[in-house]
This record gives sequence, structure tokens and C-alpha cells, in this order.
Amino acid sequence: MESRNSCWEKPDMTAGHDVKTGAMVVLPDAEAVAQHMAKWLTAQALAKKDGPFVLALSGGSTPRRLYQILASAEYRDRFPWAKTQFFFGDERFVPESDAASNYNMVETEMLAHVKVPPGNVHPMPTSGDPVQAAAQYQAELAAVYGGKTLEPGRPLFDVVMLGLGDNGHTASLFPRQPVLEEKKLWVSTCVPDDAPHTRLTLTYPAIHSSRHVVFMLAGAGKHEAFARVRAGDPAEPASHITTEGELIWLMDKAAAGQ
Repeated sequence: MESRNSCWEKPDMTAGHDVKTGAMVVLPDAEAVAQHMAKWLTAQALAKKDGPFVLALSGGSTPRRLYQILASAEYRDRFPWAKTQFFFGDERFVPESDAASNYNMVETEMLAHVKVPPGNVHPMPTSGDPVQAAAQYQAELAAVYGGKTLEPGRPLFDVVMLGLGDNGHTASLFPRQPVLEEKKLWVSTCVPDDAPHTRLTLTYPAIHSSRHVVFMLAGAGKHEAFARVRAGDPAEPASHITTEGELIWLMDKAAAGQ
């Protein structure tokens, strides 16, 4: 299996991709995955000239290392923080100070160490009524997008970062949950039956409206779920991820089964 770096340069916005057709970039280990993503993400952000660079962040151990790298001396003065709008792919409905909060992790590992305008960071609201919180977050996305209806050819996100759970979930699109049937809302709620916490999550339509979707996977523990999703097993929520642009599997050899 070869690393296909060329697919990272010019996504074909007319064709779109899914989990079966997306290119694979296989690197030696988790550190290489994080370093590669830092370099590529910075290049993408710097190259964006027509408006802000809109990014949906992911939680998890592999992104944690990415955020540490972006906050390091090598990147903190190169990454265009002021032109980037930081959103989140999902969030547990817990206080921002909670160790389970994705925002807490991103703030601790990256945002607290760089010069990013506070108005550029959009944590998912996690108090009050979850349905109202989801609607509030969709309104924030719509304000940055400049419209309330997603238009083909005008992506909501430049990059959506995703992980993959053992049960085939990605973001907080968990098996057997009504959110998997959502066709209109950009942000919705999810109450998993096999994981703690009510969640807010981007929906399939919101993720589809993207220039790039990047799955970051590391470790042999990810291989079985990856193999099912890559084959398009309809029982796996991640199998239904699509994008207008380019879908990339960025993974280490262990996750790829090599």
C-alpha cells in the first residue's frame, strides 16, 4: 500500500469521495502521522486565500499530539491562527473544564499556547438543553458560512478531522442512534447506548460539505474497525461518511494492518 501524497494537493471538487474511494497515506507510526498532519494542515491553511480557513477539530490521542506539535516553536508562528475558524466535530455534554471535554483538551494542548483571536474559537455549547445547544452551534456555523442552506460546490469546511471508534463510530455518530438518519440539520444530539454522556455532533450533511475529510488513525487496535469501514460495511456509522472533495485515510502501519 503506497502513500499517495499527490491527493493532498488539488481535491477534485466535482467528483467527491467516500470511505471506499478515499486515498490512503500510510506512515511508520503515530508520531509520523501527527507530524505529517501538522505540515499538511499548515500548508492548506496558508494556501486558503478566499475567506477564512474553516476547520473542524477532533478529539483523541492522535490529534492530541497534532495539537502539541502545532503549538510548538516550529509551527506557532507559522500557522495562520488569525485567519482560521476553529470548530469541533463533536463534544460530550460536560462542562468545558471536564477532562472528558474535547474543547478542554484542545485548549490545554494548543489554543492556550498560541495567538488565536478568541472569536475564532467555537466550542460546542454544553449547558442547558442539548437540542437548543445544537441549534445554537448550527447558527454559529451558518454565520461563518454566510447562509443557512448548504450549497454544492461551496463547502462549509475546508478540513474535517475525524477519528474512528471500535464500534465504527466517528465524531459522535454512534450505532443505532437517530442522528444517523438526519438529512437536514448540520448539528444534532446523540445519546449512545454503548458510551457515556449525551453528545453534540456534526451530521453527515455537514461533514459532506467539506474540501477535505481526514481520518487520523494509529495503532493496531484501529485495524479491525478500519477494515470494516474501508469495505463499506453499512452497519458501521463511519462507512456513510462522504465529502464533496477529498477523503484521506492518514494512518500508521499498525492501523493499516501492515
